[in-house]
Amino acid sequence: MSSISKYFSGLFTGIKSLLVGMSVTWKELWTKKVTQQYPENRDTLVISDRFRAELTMPHDENNEHACTACGICEMNCPNGTITVNFKMVETEDGKKKKVLDTYKWDLGMCTFCNLCVLTCPSDAIKFENTFENAVFTRDKLKQQLNHEGSKMREKKKVERPAAPVAKAPVVSEVKVETPAAEVKPAVVDTEVKAVVPEVEVKPTVVDAEVKVELPIEEAVKADKEIEAESKDETTEK
Repeated sequence: MSSISKYFSGLFTGIKSLLVGMSVTWKELWTKKVTQQYPENRDTLVISDRFRAELTMPHDENNEHACTACGICEMNCPNGTITVNFKMVETEDGKKKKVLDTYKWDLGMCTFCNLCVLTCPSDAIKFENTFENAVFTRDKLKQQLNHEGSKMREKKKVERPAAPVAKAPVVSEVKVETPAAEVKPAVVDTEVKAVVPEVEVKPTVVDAEVKVELPIEEAVKADKEIEAESKDETTEK
């Protein structure tokens, strides 16, 4: 039963997707068609600014560009359509400097991925939306982007004004008069009298007579010994 249920569920799913696709086709069948009359409408034709069609290197009125011939765009190009040639020149300070000689780009091999523009540290290149690049030979697709006799635009050193030295605020001396505190003389007790309470001393009572109870036989013997001693004393006298 499970295999039969899977069969019918798959069948109905396929029919549903077919009907959805046919509904989209039916709607497009009755929509109004718009045909661009090119090249007659060349003056009114609007191309999106984000459309990438041709790589360019902008130059100013002094025929200067911003490329430093670092070669980052050449390294990041996936198809190898960019070739940066440079030369070393000596500056006035006696230091050697890299200068752009030729910047070549092959439009026929370019994929218009825009990686070269995104990775350029000096924003020296950009893509234009000029799409009319059809030619009869492939050699014309290879272009040199830097103009003849152009040079790199020198960065102007902006001299920043010296920051004003902040003067330390002058603190005027303010005398605050505090009221004199009254000093009371310390009281010193010269005589210290110690009062000791009288304690009653009770004399200890000593019992002179100690009575010892002895057994009868021993008591009789003791009496006899005492009588004998008394007789001896009388005879001696």
